[in-house]
Amino acid sequence: MTGHTPVRRVVSLVPSLTEAVAASAPEALVGVTDWCSHPAELRAERIGGTKNPDTARIAELAPDLVIANEEENREPDLAALRAAGLEVLVTEVRTLEQAFQELERVLVRGCGLPRPDWLDAARAAWREVRPGAAPARSAVVPVWRRPWMVLGRDTFAGDLLARLGVEHLYRDHAERYPRVPLDELNAAGADLVVLPDEPYRFTADDGPEAFPGVPAALVSGRHLTWYGPSLVEAPRVLGAALAAAR
Repeated sequence: MTGHTPVRRVVSLVPSLTEAVAASAPEALVGVTDWCSHPAELRAERIGGTKNPDTARIAELAPDLVIANEEENREPDLAALRAAGLEVLVTEVRTLEQAFQELERVLVRGCGLPRPDWLDAARAAWREVRPGAAPARSAVVPVWRRPWMVLGRDTFAGDLLARLGVEHLYRDHAERYPRVPLDELNAAGADLVVLPDEPYRFTADDGPEAFPGVPAALVSGRHLTWYGPSLVEAPRVLGAALAAAR
């Protein structure tokens, strides 16, 4: 990796990392996934999904660096890219602090970019979050339905929620995203259900009705699960959505 000289051609297989690179060097992005929705004016070539990228087309784009994530991308695809002679930087993000560290690794050491001001602003924003400032609440946090799946152990989103005073009830589950029957979720004793709009797009008409009598917080999935510029406003955006669910 360069560490100092900016790379000229980058393919990003992770929507949040795409936004992070685009915030400083959008011209470096030559390939991104179909799910890379920010920034809206992104003009890089679409190379498929996070789980099914067109590895042959990526190789044809001849990037200096491919950035990926161990959770969002599949190892066989990453192995195919390495076999094509490409440099692949794989991130692991399961806590907020790890997100900050990995963003610096990708942007500064990987892409050779200056440390972005927004990264310092994000750290400052989260330092302002005071543990215990809001009453502790217990929650179930679905990320899918049909079948129902929820946040389990060791997740980035779970760490953000915990910092905001929300302890999700499956944080000690053996799996990171366990499938749990709806009747079990309703019997878990949660006083809140947190419903993000991605990966499953929960809405006011699709999700809250499954948890009768339990306040529902409809939250931005980008602010809950993305690690990038959205972290600057995430404490405020998420905090307001959680506070509104009473």
